[in-house]
Amino acid sequence: MNKKIVYIALAASVVGMSSCSKKLKEFQSDYFTMNPAPLEVVGQNVPTTITGSVPAKFFVKNAKVEVTPVLVYADGETSSSTVLVQGEDVRANGQVVSYENGGTFGIPFNVAYTPEMAQSELYLDFTVDQKGKVYALPRVKVGDGVIATATLASAATVDPAVAKDKFQKVINEQYSADIHFLINQANVRSSETQKEGYIDLSKRLAEAAADPKQEIAGVNINSYASPEGKLDYNTALAEKREKNTTAFVEGQLKKDKITEFGELTSSFTPEDWDGFRELVEKSDIQDKELIISVLSMYNDPEDREREIRNLSVVFDQLADQILPQLRYSRVQASINVIGKSNEEIVDLYAKDAKQLSVDEILYLATLTNDNTKKMEVYNKACELYPNDYRCFNNLGLTQFVDEDYDAAQANFEHAARLNPSSKEVEMNMGLISMLNKDWRKANEQLGAAAGVPEANDALGVFYLSQGDLNAANRAFGDTKTNNAALAQILSKDYSSARNTLASISNPDATTYYLMAVLGARTNNENMVITNLRQAIRLDGDLKARAQKDMEFAKFNLSNI
Repeated sequence: MNKKIVYIALAASVVGMSSCSKKLKEFQSDYFTMNPAPLEVVGQNVPTTITGSVPAKFFVKNAKVEVTPVLVYADGETSSSTVLVQGEDVRANGQVVSYENGGTFGIPFNVAYTPEMAQSELYLDFTVDQKGKVYALPRVKVGDGVIATATLASAATVDPAVAKDKFQKVINEQYSADIHFLINQANVRSSETQKEGYIDLSKRLAEAAADPKQEIAGVNINSYASPEGKLDYNTALAEKREKNTTAFVEGQLKKDKITEFGELTSSFTPEDWDGFRELVEKSDIQDKELIISVLSMYNDPEDREREIRNLSVVFDQLADQILPQLRYSRVQASINVIGKSNEEIVDLYAKDAKQLSVDEILYLATLTNDNTKKMEVYNKACELYPNDYRCFNNLGLTQFVDEDYDAAQANFEHAARLNPSSKEVEMNMGLISMLNKDWRKANEQLGAAAGVPEANDALGVFYLSQGDLNAANRAFGDTKTNNAALAQILSKDYSSARNTLASISNPDATTYYLMAVLGARTNNENMVITNLRQAIRLDGDLKARAQKDMEFAKFNLSNI
């Protein structure tokens, strides 16, 4: 054999043995990158992907390395799944890295977030196995801290749905009576004005005029002629019926000494074809479909009448059953019933709450912003009206705001038993399910609450908790809340977030904290400091959070 060939083969063998027999060198921090970086809470977790990139002649061929990401914080550490990386000569299922050329490998990281992780460091631990020889390499730091802005979204920050009262300070009631006429006549007959309907209307007007808690808002008269005969004649006839009816009603009001009745208005309709169609449709006339088809075919009133008269058998039935009902004047009265004033309701509640209706008590609770006072009123409502689900739903609402979630849940559940179809209760139970991290049940309950005004904010928070920013933004829509602004910040839609925060009618500590986060993300130091000061003034606990918050890592917060 050629000595030169033998020498080359021997040299290659020695190199190969050297690359397998030597121990793996220590990994360096600059071998690794993260995406996203820094770590950030998404939903309930802290996810990232770590990419390792090692140089040539680094990863020995017979080395098998278990890489474990570990998040280290003050009171402990949390590990994610271990990844296997191996050299070319290892028979296993890990990611293979070339000795000659080096290479890359991925390390997924995903752990459930806890507040302690806000100040933390992400490390990689390495355990090497070379043909049974196992040893550890020094851990390597690859990241600092966790941005936890997403955790500001919580079911606890959503306004529960209130089951509204039906109290109205002014209730409008409508009353009417018809005065019928003989064919081709316009005189108001006493036989018509002595009928029960018109007598009841007159009595109701007299009652309203005598009661200081009622007012007659207006009286209106509409007069009609039946659609037979010439249009000109019917026009004059309907107009005369209007004038005669108006004169009679004015005389009746004067006789009953009713001087305050709003405005008396009147009008007439020459031929009531709409009323004709309606009466025919409701009748049992055998050929009514034929009549209705004629109405559809002809627009001219005289053509309609001619064609209907041609239906000789049918016309006799119309003349007997339908047309007499269309010769009338309708007198309508609009009466406003004035409810109790706020002062009267407050006074009666203090003296004897039993004198108030359930809607008046529920309305009373809306007159204060003091949650403790609301709770007191709703407790009384539950005592007096134990079968009305709204009382228990709204009591639960105040307990939810007071962070007494067990009591809130008990009252929401009782409200659900009283009214299983209540969407407000479904939404509020969805908030409880979110607090209990029962996401499947929360999804069902919030879906059943569609249409409730507060549900958009609740559903948006649900999607934020699942890490689905697109769905969250769709759910929030045009909602102007802290949670909606948070979703926009997390989506890096800073302009929309600024507009949303500026539109919040009652900004709280979280509103200002989010403004500070927005300032940090847009590199506006004055915006950061000014808003943090206001947030901490409203909620002193936010100072500790701000000092640990990675959002403000590059800002000096010593003066806040």
